[in-house]
Amino acid sequence: MNLVNQISTLANKYFSVISILFAIAAFSWPEQFVWLGSYITTLLMIVMFGVGMTLKPVDFKMVLTNPKPIVVGVLAQFTIMPLLALGIAILLNLPPELAAGIILVGCVPGGTSSNVMVYLAKGNTALSIAMTSLSTMLAPILTPTLLYFLAGQWMPVDPMGMFVSIIKVIILPIALGFVIQKILPDIIEKGGAVLPLISVIAIALVCAAVVSGNRDNIASSGMIIFVSVLLHNISGLFLGYLVGILMKLDTETRRAISIEVGIQNAGLGVSLAKTHFAASPLTALPGAVAVTLHVINGSILASYWSRKEIDKKEGDVGRETKVTG
Repeated sequence: MNLVNQISTLANKYFSVISILFAIAAFSWPEQFVWLGSYITTLLMIVMFGVGMTLKPVDFKMVLTNPKPIVVGVLAQFTIMPLLALGIAILLNLPPELAAGIILVGCVPGGTSSNVMVYLAKGNTALSIAMTSLSTMLAPILTPTLLYFLAGQWMPVDPMGMFVSIIKVIILPIALGFVIQKILPDIIEKGGAVLPLISVIAIALVCAAVVSGNRDNIASSGMIIFVSVLLHNISGLFLGYLVGILMKLDTETRRAISIEVGIQNAGLGVSLAKTHFAASPLTALPGAVAVTLHVINGSILASYWSRKEIDKKEGDVGRETKVTG
């Protein structure tokens, strides 16, 4: 079990490198990975099932005991990212499929990998988990609604069908994992060390699946898609941190909100695009690129912050423990 713990810890620490290597391999030898495309939804459900098995009531207790940073963060996520995506689509005059795809990335909830990044960045990990959980629970309503109003001008959107898809891919696996955790707590606790490893492998396989399945589109779309996703991601990270400053939140909380706002569940975006925009395969392309770029950018930022001492300046509120880099 110690060996499993060590491997799981290393996988968590270097999951960005693992994802990048899988993406590079999938781009170089797509025929070896393209079969994974049929299992993207299943892989996402496995990740969500693992999330459910790690959730505890205390993760939601923060919503009641200290709602301000959670409400601020979730509101920022579901306003900043969709509106940024809409602005980028208009500013860069993206084709309809890519415009709808980047907006879809902006409308999905926070990514599960954000929790690991916040932990590595020495941010408020408890807040990150609470934000991811709340935004994920709100996703069946907010994601289809926002996409309908913001992307409907480019592509027909079926909000009810998308609602059902998100319930199936996200909510049900989380609920199942949570129930199993309650029924078999001892077994889950003993095997808990392997859950992060399974999640890292699943996310890396999703990266490989979306890259191999969209290799030709990625190669032929030029820099416009990379510029769109990169601009969207970096702007979200920056504006998320800025919101924390304007709300006079402590540094650890700013870091958590920044990463939670900027890092989206792009894999869910790909799954929804493949399901609901199958006739327009380019719609999945922004999500395919975002799966990898979000991991890279978020990990770079987390690595930078991990080496910086957190100053408790006057006016900071929240956690009292000083964390040093």
